[in-house]
Amino acid sequence: MPDTEFSDLGPDRSLLLVDDDEPFLRRLARAMEKRGFEPTAVQTVAEGKSVAATRPPAYAVIDLRLEDGNGLDVVEALREKRPDSRIVVLTGYGAIATAVAAVKIGATDYMSKPADANDVTNALLARGEDKPPPPENPMSADRVKWEHIQRVFELCDRNVSETARRLNMHRRTLQRILAKRSPR
Repeated sequence: MPDTEFSDLGPDRSLLLVDDDEPFLRRLARAMEKRGFEPTAVQTVAEGKSVAATRPPAYAVIDLRLEDGNGLDVVEALREKRPDSRIVVLTGYGAIATAVAAVKIGATDYMSKPADANDVTNALLARGEDKPPPPENPMSADRVKWEHIQRVFELCDRNVSETARRLNMHRRTLQRILAKRSPR
């Protein structure tokens, strides 16, 4: 159930979604459409910049790290064409430096993945100094850890040894974690 009314969106409901995680992108596009947005979903910096240049949307949700470059390039392109656009930068690699860089070049908000559609909607529609409300059902610390491990595992092409090395953990420990179901 959305936290906001469709009337909060205004007359222009166009939304650009840029993320190279195709299943996440599809889910987010469907969820945002249910909330009254008119999403355009793309997977690359080049496609994002093209949409920003030809049909700059009122709203955007952009992943920071994409296969063909940095999502901040899309933020800059969109800011040039549509300064009033509300932009949320999403990333699985949260760091203060990148959050500051994103906000400095014009992002409205910066969120760590995984973020749900209600959190994204609240961030897109927050006005002025309003901070979006805290999530109703935040993920547990165990779930956040599990999601991070799964993301790194996928980025390492499901290579257990490489994932364990990058996460600085023992390979067998990682195998035990991967064999379990996701925590709630």
